[in-house]
Amino acid sequence: MSDDLEIRPLDLLDPSQEPAARGWIGVHAAVQRDIFGDRGSAWTLEEVQGFVRGADKKRVAWAAWSGGEVVGALEVHLPLRDNLRSALLWLSVEPSLRGRGVGSALVAEAERVAAEHGRSTLLVETEWAEGRSDASEAFATARGYVVAQTVLRSEQALPADRAALTALVAAPGAEDYRLESWVDDMPEAWLEDRALLQQRMSTDAPSDDLDLEEEDWDVERLRASLARASASGRRAVETAARHLPSGRLVGFTTVGVSAGEPDLGYQQDTLVLREHRGHGLGLRLKAANALRVMDELPEVSAIRTWNAASNEHMLAVNRRLGYTVDGYSREWQKVVRVPE
Repeated sequence: MSDDLEIRPLDLLDPSQEPAARGWIGVHAAVQRDIFGDRGSAWTLEEVQGFVRGADKKRVAWAAWSGGEVVGALEVHLPLRDNLRSALLWLSVEPSLRGRGVGSALVAEAERVAAEHGRSTLLVETEWAEGRSDASEAFATARGYVVAQTVLRSEQALPADRAALTALVAAPGAEDYRLESWVDDMPEAWLEDRALLQQRMSTDAPSDDLDLEEEDWDVERLRASLARASASGRRAVETAARHLPSGRLVGFTTVGVSAGEPDLGYQQDTLVLREHRGHGLGLRLKAANALRVMDELPEVSAIRTWNAASNEHMLAVNRRLGYTVDGYSREWQKVVRVPE
């Protein structure tokens, strides 16, 4: 790399730094295009700014500059309510400049920040497309990161077979449950149960070798998270399963749609509480939610999802719904000793 490489902090909320912030988000998007072509998963700057405004994580950003251009992007997420020993790294390098020291400089900065905040577990993700290999494997391994989880990326084309989805929803075996849904605005009466479900998402979904603790969710945290997503222009379609004898919500699935990509739905969390499994609720929830997406957001032509390779049950559900694998990711982890 040329001698003019410089790593500078970046305030993503400062209007005076917006051109740099656009360059920063552009580097992240360029990496996605390099891996997946026009099927990359790119955040908009407005979405990321919404996350930065949240109170449950401290998110700090840096940009790598060379020749007057942003050539590398880094964000470090520092949870503030739970997982206080963790730091999550989001790092991208302009594809044409790989192997020239940009990534190494950004990783060094990320690890410095993590140590400064007393974080001993560092987490970072790499991705690759079906039929290719993980180009970042050697880079991560050389810096002491090990694979803690492997994830499959899949897509369901829409519109799907409406009759087939309806039949899945109506199949016998779940007479004690009713499916309910909302679009864009979660009913106030759902918030308490949904906060509990969100917390259980951090313990009931497979985490493999990831060094993560149960997350701390309550109604106010959930309400704030929903408000940030809405303010960023993101739409949401969610279906939940209500256990009729108790009246409580016991499962849910959510699809989010970015204002920047209105034709693509992102399958977010799907969960059925352990004590209510065995009734096909996961399959019913996802089938019902796909139907609702087709009705409410007909411009959505695909739903994209990520599932741990160890989550055999959900992968089987996805196959029944017509999802096909088009990529993979790895969650890399590095545990370090933090100076006292």
